[in-house]
Amino acid sequence: MTGVDRGERQVLVVGEALIDLVQRADGSRDEAPGGSPANVALALGRLGRHPQLLTSLGEDARGSAVRAWLEGSRVRVSAGSATGAHTSTATALLDATGAATYEFDLAWSVDVSLAGAADVLHVGSVATVLEPGASDVARLVEARRATATITFDPNIRPALIEDAEAARSRVEQLVRLADVVKVSDEDLLWLHPDRDLAETAASWLAAGPAVVVVTQGGEGAFAVTAQGRVWASAPRVSVIDTVGAGDTFMGALLDGLIDADLIGADRRQALRDVPLGVLESIMRRSADAAAVTVSRPGADPPTRAELAAAQFPARSSH
Repeated sequence: MTGVDRGERQVLVVGEALIDLVQRADGSRDEAPGGSPANVALALGRLGRHPQLLTSLGEDARGSAVRAWLEGSRVRVSAGSATGAHTSTATALLDATGAATYEFDLAWSVDVSLAGAADVLHVGSVATVLEPGASDVARLVEARRATATITFDPNIRPALIEDAEAARSRVEQLVRLADVVKVSDEDLLWLHPDRDLAETAASWLAAGPAVVVVTQGGEGAFAVTAQGRVWASAPRVSVIDTVGAGDTFMGALLDGLIDADLIGADRRQALRDVPLGVLESIMRRSADAAAVTVSRPGADPPTRAELAAAQFPARSSH
């Protein structure tokens, strides 16, 4: 796989940034910046990109903490991200295995007219279903598809969804507009509980994307393309918690696609024609990045050097 200069392609991430309040099974609590799209931008920054994040942050101490966290990992926070409202929070309740469920105090609005130029636009999670910002995000995706690769991770948060059918409709709309969709097995089963994962992935692929990737936690991930189906196993690691794991996978997936020169509207056909071996290699590296994240507390994705140096004793079988 031939890499390209990491400075050549501009990445724009649009979505929520917030404070994660983590309550662990042993009763301990801590507070740290997070939010799915913000985590994706953070992962990209640590892998050597210079992503721009357009989000919604309060002009308060928590908003300042989020900005510092992002800017410390090469993420450019858009000037349009200051809303004046309080910074949103998500409380992650961790069980004994480290798996998280969430409670939210979150509002989402965004001025998409302030979105910078980009070769790839990533959207996902709360920002794509919570109004009033969700409709603005959808319009931005429609407007940018002519000039950018569109990537989408639904990252469903059921606690925030009042109308499940409306959420499913919005997800399906964005799937049709996207070039790359990354979705967890849990999200697919929430969206389509009457179908198996492969069936839903195939139907999404037929709707428009070039690549649909389904992650299955420690079991690995599979992808479907016009060329066929490919599986990438996951390293076996001791899990501290799963916060940010899927977002790290998404960031590393984007990073790998950029390295493979498969990003940008001008590379849309090349993305559709991606050899399965190339995609498998990108997915394995993405799974490695996620494994680093789950092996330490919170949304703490690896740097490019840490990922290159990571050693894992074994991978899951399939």
